[in-house]
Amino acid sequence: MKKDAFLSPIQDIQCRCVEFKIETDRPHHGRLIILLFRKGQASTVGIAMRKALLGEIAGIGVTRAKSESGEVKCEYSAITGIRETIHDTLVNSKEIAPRGNFRDTQEASIYVTGPKEITAGDMSLPSNVEVVDHLQYIATITKPVSVRIDSRLEKGYGYSTLDPKVHEEGEFPVDAVSMSVRSVNHSIHPFENDERMGEILFLEIWTNGSLTPCEASNEASEKLINLFNTFLNVGKKSVPSQRSHNPFDIAIPSFYRDTDDLIREVTPRNTFIDQLELTPRVYNCLRRANVNTIMDLLNYTQEDLQKINNLGRRSIDEVSEALWERLSIRLPSGSKRKRI
Repeated sequence: MKKDAFLSPIQDIQCRCVEFKIETDRPHHGRLIILLFRKGQASTVGIAMRKALLGEIAGIGVTRAKSESGEVKCEYSAITGIRETIHDTLVNSKEIAPRGNFRDTQEASIYVTGPKEITAGDMSLPSNVEVVDHLQYIATITKPVSVRIDSRLEKGYGYSTLDPKVHEEGEFPVDAVSMSVRSVNHSIHPFENDERMGEILFLEIWTNGSLTPCEASNEASEKLINLFNTFLNVGKKSVPSQRSHNPFDIAIPSFYRDTDDLIREVTPRNTFIDQLELTPRVYNCLRRANVNTIMDLLNYTQEDLQKINNLGRRSIDEVSEALWERLSIRLPSGSKRKRI
């Protein structure tokens, strides 16, 4: 018997943090070990976790900044008494790492009098938001002048760019970096002893301090569970009810009356009936009736299809079975033709 036959089932896989390091207030670095996988599983999990950590975890970033100084004409203008240009100040603002729990945009402001170095700790923030690194440098005031900078905070994923033409006077868009997780590495190492053999996965995670590496891995795991849970319903006759107690069930808005209505909403209108793999005779009959796509076909009920030349009961049954088997869509019944 091969050694990998002795490998524990997947539910016995364990994960633990073997290294955690904080460099000043940020970044945070963590090293996780996950063991023991069968051969090939570590790569599957490692790639999925890396993508989820980098792309599925929301972060908070500065998306707009505004100065009340009348001297500001463009992004590369300088304000009297401030060493940096507007552009340099915006670049430094991108590095601010806020942490908080909110849905809508939040406003923050800085009002200080120089000479002074402006840092993230000088920001006036809503009660539900805080900055991770109060020492994050923004700009330097070299003269005894007062400076006010208003900023907008938004939640997002990854990098976001804003249209520089869409802003108010004196306001400048910031290409926000809404990434709590800044870098992820994974490596796979073989393991073998007298009883077992398999693979060990190491995950290295760097965050900006708004999340710890362990918190980030927990959130990424939940995101993946939610994504893959969708496949549990493939082939079932109905979508889970809103009354279901399963926290991972798909939430269906109340305006969807049944599964077919939902399918029609999400089925691409340009999906051709070729995907149904009908017999040539049935396929040609539909094409002659200008039924070219799935959405064209769903405009007909079963009774309507009987009115098409050379399309009998058997042919309609074939169409109905193909729709259900390949796309999980039921062909409408009744005598009234539907319009979609």
